Amino acid sequence: MSVERTTAAGGMETSYGFRKVGEGEKQPLVNDVFHKVANRYDLMNDLMSAGLHRLWKDAMVAWLNPPKRTGWKVLDVAGGTGDIAFRIVEASQRQAHATVLDINGSMLSVGRDRAEKQGLSANTDFVEANAEELPFEDETFDAYTIAFGIRNVPRVETALSEAYRVLKRGGRFLCLEFSEVDMPLLDKAYEAWSFNAIPKIGKAVTGDGEPYSYLVESIRKFPNQQNFAAMITRAGFGRVSFRNYSGGIAALHSGWKL
Repeated sequence: MSVERTTAAGGMETSYGFRKVGEGEKQPLVNDVFHKVANRYDLMNDLMSAGLHRLWKDAMVAWLNPPKRTGWKVLDVAGGTGDIAFRIVEASQRQAHATVLDINGSMLSVGRDRAEKQGLSANTDFVEANAEELPFEDETFDAYTIAFGIRNVPRVETALSEAYRVLKRGGRFLCLEFSEVDMPLLDKAYEAWSFNAIPKIGKAVTGDGEPYSYLVESIRKFPNQQNFAAMITRAGFGRVSFRNYSGGIAALHSGWKL
């Protein structure tokens, strides 16, 4: 099956995968997906990326290059399980402080448990809130990260505007997201894998393939690399750039609050 990508953010707020929903209906549906997969979130990303998400996340943290000093603060949005936040704290030699924000309490519960087990509770806190309405003062954080989460936000422009608001001057925005494959043979193989295999494997593993169908469809509805970079620029960020990983299966976008 071949699906045209959204050329801009228009329609994302009423797009639940390929299904059109009423305004305000997307967020509860997305929440339900992540309540279902919270305990298997890493497995879900393994299925969707053939395990490559771990390398991409490491590359994201390496590009961020958090300083090894106290007082440096990062906000990791839609990162409830702590996957990115813990990597950042460890890369700073446990000097940085990470605030993990997620709209989904089930995901945050997994993250809190992991932080305690890994001895990272002093370096992390967990906040249940919406990316479109961050409960923080202006210019609070040195960095804002979001991995595989922004395509699930109904109003992407609002989330980007909030990211800009809470960053300090000189602060960094980094977003890792599944994107548009730019290699002719790989794109066909990846599309076949995504639509045919992932929902079936998801159902076999978790008993429910529907969340995986939504997540596959949501990737195709999200703006491609160039269009998303243009949105980041419109939100006010400077020096906007992106790097493709694995032929564009994922892309890492960067911007600065100058």
